[in-house]
Amino acid sequence: MRAFLTKFTLIFKKPMKPFIYSLLFLGLTHFSFSQSNVWDLQQCVDYAQKHNISLKQSEINAKINKNNTTQSEAAILPTVNAGAQHTYNFGRTIDRYTNTFANTQVLSQNFYISSNVVIWSGLSQYNNIKANQFRYLSSTETYLQQKNDLALNVATAYINVIFSDEISQISQAQYKITQEQLTRTEKLAEAGTLAKSAVYDLKAQLANEEVNVTTADNNYQIAMLTLKQLLNLDTLNNFNISRPNVDILNNELASLSVQNIYESALKNQHSIKSANYNLLAAEKNLDVAKGRVSPTLSATGTLGTGTSALDKNIDAVNIVGVEQAPYFTQSGEAIYAPKTEVITSKKPFADQFKDNVNKSVGFTLSVPIFNGLQTVTGIKNAKLTALNAKYSQDLAEQNLYKTIAQAYANARAALNKYNANKSSVEANEQSFFYAQQKYNVGAISTFDYNNAKTRLQNAQSNLVQAKYDYVFKLKVLDYYQGKELKF
Repeated sequence: MRAFLTKFTLIFKKPMKPFIYSLLFLGLTHFSFSQSNVWDLQQCVDYAQKHNISLKQSEINAKINKNNTTQSEAAILPTVNAGAQHTYNFGRTIDRYTNTFANTQVLSQNFYISSNVVIWSGLSQYNNIKANQFRYLSSTETYLQQKNDLALNVATAYINVIFSDEISQISQAQYKITQEQLTRTEKLAEAGTLAKSAVYDLKAQLANEEVNVTTADNNYQIAMLTLKQLLNLDTLNNFNISRPNVDILNNELASLSVQNIYESALKNQHSIKSANYNLLAAEKNLDVAKGRVSPTLSATGTLGTGTSALDKNIDAVNIVGVEQAPYFTQSGEAIYAPKTEVITSKKPFADQFKDNVNKSVGFTLSVPIFNGLQTVTGIKNAKLTALNAKYSQDLAEQNLYKTIAQAYANARAALNKYNANKSSVEANEQSFFYAQQKYNVGAISTFDYNNAKTRLQNAQSNLVQAKYDYVFKLKVLDYYQGKELKF
């Protein structure tokens, strides 16, 4: 969580009159911006959540885990694959379809479709599905947690802009008071009521307050730039935020307690939910590892056919004469047999495709006996991973309680600081009022007048700082209770 209050100091020295003109121009510019493009806190949060790159990456990671869950669910379905072969054989070979020798180039084709399904694997597939589901839920909760964290960061930057703007207004108001007092002192000095040194003292004070105004405005611009960058918004774009009325109520903490906030946070904080799902996923991974000890039974089936260029149809057998057979009678006489001529034709592709169909069905049982201790080691590591996930869950809950307790203590301290500074402002306002009256009649020196004025300005600045410090710490408590961050 980024710090709420950041102090920057830049001093620009300008001539007095150009500074007055620039101050007037600055006020008109802020007014025109506020009229043209004013965003409230919810608009800032919505825009940041839509355009933040880290948040987009987290969303992509959740989608990947969702795809993995879908894939593991589909893994229990039978696999179906088809294939084809187109082969040329050269030289002497036996054709698989005619079972004859071939001495020339032979073209053969093979077509098949096969399927495989795991019937039993010790519930490893089921447990893997559940583990992937829990991983997906965990990544979704992580994404939602990052969305909430981004909203809190935007609220922090938003409050810092309002704080810087009020400090700037206080500096401008003090500058105006000193300027009016300088005009009055110059007249009294010309009339001889006050010494000339009082004029020079006030001019020096006015120069210092010019620096304060410049520094306060610079801090405001930096706070605005920080908010724009957090929103991933074009820094050159005319952009301003609405200034809500923030009322401080002393009884806002009375109805809250650390235990109540913690119990509420356990139910709505996405980081806790993510840790819980991680633990469940680790436990299911342990079941997956244990399932690998079980035998695996699977079934397979294939359907195939093919063709060969040697496979031919016998169209006719013609007797073209006689020829002597290679054997004789017992008396030694030659034996003659008819000489035939076989008329063949190429067997059609469709006939071969139909006649050469082959089918097979089989079952495979795999029993793990020894595999280099891989299964045993996998189970041990899965147990340790589950134990580590449990520790991570416990640590997340412990850190959540500590963070809430610290945030509650900080809020109470900020409220006490605000009340103390409020009393200080009231006292310094009275002190400055009487100092101003005394100074106008020459009863106190310029040094004493400037001291009273500086004390008032410091008290006002401290009050604004304490006010928004308390507002921010209340927003942190709202964040842990799952409340919407708004004014």
